[in-house]
Amino acid sequence: MGCNTKKDKKDLIRIVKNKENQISIDRTGKKEGRGAYICDDIQCLEKVIKSKRLEKVLDIKISEEIYESLRGVILDK
Repeated sequence: MGCNTKKDKKDLIRIVKNKENQISIDRTGKKEGRGAYICDDIQCLEKVIKSKRLEKVLDIKISEEIYESLRGVILDK
């Protein structure tokens, strides 16, 4: 989503919006709901945050908490 390069799904992080409009990080790729994928790279995440692309794809305002959680997941690899 950030860098627009093709990668295997296992190399990406999935963000899911469920029916209750809750956003969560799905490392298994099996949670139910509308999903979007981003690279496991901090630079891609920063591009996504700056462009608000994740908000546009999932059609919901993303809280700073979610972005901080994503940073934590990426930096913990």
